[in-house]
Amino acid sequence: MGNYISFIIIGLAIVAMYFLMIRPQKKQQRAEAEMRNSLGVGDEITTIGGIVGRVVAVKEETVTIETSKDKTKIRFVKAAIRSVDVKAADAKAAKKAAMQAANAPAPKAVEEAPLKEDAPKKAKKEKKEAQAPVAEVAEQPAEAAVEPTAEEASDNKEA
Repeated sequence: MGNYISFIIIGLAIVAMYFLMIRPQKKQQRAEAEMRNSLGVGDEITTIGGIVGRVVAVKEETVTIETSKDKTKIRFVKAAIRSVDVKAADAKAAKKAAMQAANAPAPKAVEEAPLKEDAPKKAKKEKKEAQAPVAEVAEQPAEAAVEPTAEEASDNKEA
């Protein structure tokens, strides 16, 4: 009976290792392979060596990137790509939105001038609002005052 329990414990440990270590690693590898296979011209990438650049050519196993203003081109194996920072489609959409925002006319602020007839009504309303809190304080009942307890009253008499 004891031998079976030890085999069961070892089997459970192996199953736990699979779900905690092996399965997440395979999922990450699939995601990285999908990212590398979906590279396109114009994507901004970072290599495992830390080189940042824009993809200018994609072949079956290699990627050519442009890294600086001097248009330096470097060829890498796809496995050397760490991440895609900006997809070309996202960059085009952001650039288009920025261009539209820059070319769009600014909204005009239309401020309506108050009518002369409304001015006295507005002044009376503001005056009433300013007096309202004072009236509310005056209308509070006198019973709202807190009376001292018997102990506090005796302490006050002794002092």
